[in-house]
Amino acid sequence: MLIDIRSVEPYRLDEMEQLLNQAVQTALNEQNEIRRRGEALTVTVEKIGNRPSGELDPSLPLIQRAMAATSYFGAEPELTRGSTDSNIPISLVIPAITIGRGGSGGNAHSLDEWWVNSDGQKAIQLAFLILLSEAGL
Repeated sequence: MLIDIRSVEPYRLDEMEQLLNQAVQTALNEQNEIRRRGEALTVTVEKIGNRPSGELDPSLPLIQRAMAATSYFGAEPELTRGSTDSNIPISLVIPAITIGRGGSGGNAHSLDEWWVNSDGQKAIQLAFLILLSEAGL
């Protein structure tokens, strides 16, 4: 199974990882105590990813340009933290952003997650405008 643990606070990730490991070990012990035959069960917990968190100064040119481009498209820019591919550069204090993909969706990170690609081309246009502004064009 894959378990995705997220937090904007690194210490909380460590705490949740410890809780997960304790719960897995407790469950393993309980199942091995009630087994009727065969070898004892084993478990391996393997961390397959890590997205450290961080925060950048909102006055950085990349962030200001992205907010201006977002406003140009008639949307209200919003600065938030999240778990995205931008986390690694941001944790290293390298300016990075994540922008919307267009469309609408709901129930994120659940079995009932959904997304409809309406106006997805606008997200491509937004990304292109940010790229052009970063290039100074």
